[in-house]
Amino acid sequence: MYNPYRIIEAEVIEVIPETPTIKTLRLKPAEVIAFATGQFIELTVPGVGEAPFTPSSRPAVKDVLEVTIMRVGKVTEKIHQLNKGDIVGLRGPFGKGYPLEEFKGKAVLVVGGGCGFAPLRSLMYSFFEISADLEKLLFRGGCKNPSEFLYRKEIEGWAQRADLDLRLTVDQGDSTWKQNVGLVTTILDDLDMDTRNGIAIVCGPPIMMKFATIKLLDLGFSEENIYLSMEKNMSCGIGKCGHCRLGTYYACKDGPVFRYSKIKSFPGIWE
Repeated sequence: MYNPYRIIEAEVIEVIPETPTIKTLRLKPAEVIAFATGQFIELTVPGVGEAPFTPSSRPAVKDVLEVTIMRVGKVTEKIHQLNKGDIVGLRGPFGKGYPLEEFKGKAVLVVGGGCGFAPLRSLMYSFFEISADLEKLLFRGGCKNPSEFLYRKEIEGWAQRADLDLRLTVDQGDSTWKQNVGLVTTILDDLDMDTRNGIAIVCGPPIMMKFATIKLLDLGFSEENIYLSMEKNMSCGIGKCGHCRLGTYYACKDGPVFRYSKIKSFPGIWE
């Protein structure tokens, strides 16, 4: 019988600094944790506490799981102090991921901002595996400045793929940045796709998601075809604490992936 409270031990096999405040942990669980892209896990630091994170690794890779974590509080501070060989606990996976089968045959636009690149990395690798079944795949991403770009070299390498239309931007450039400067909404014009029938997926800080969604609606995307990753305020992971209440839904149980049409009428969705 499935026990959502059961913790699976996992060894830290590598710690990868991404930015001054973000690290990626490569974890080797004691048993396979099979997740669908968009689902999340609870990571426990013994004696400290736990917090929810969406894996940033390929779901197809079963023996190693990666999580990319920003240092923002007590638990994440301790996570950033972990070293190779340390043991953590994992629960999950929880929530509902992206309905990849429903995207087949359609043009798909992925819009990411800041720390939203972490779950989108997993999603993009899932899309690469089925790209032959997609009409088109586009990625538009941005962050505050080049030093805060997650997976910058890896994502720039995606630009060489024949199955991906990619553009990146930063709010403030520097001497190393040769691409667009401006908010992510500034690279959403001139999309070479049928927006009326296409799929749009947005993940990032709430304010970025808000204005990206407004822009996508202006471009002709339907409310039903805009998918939002509503991970903010998740805590227990199983709908008991109520921290992630979203209107009549719980983000941890009914999401964290939602169609915009399902949550648009609820107050405070961008807070």
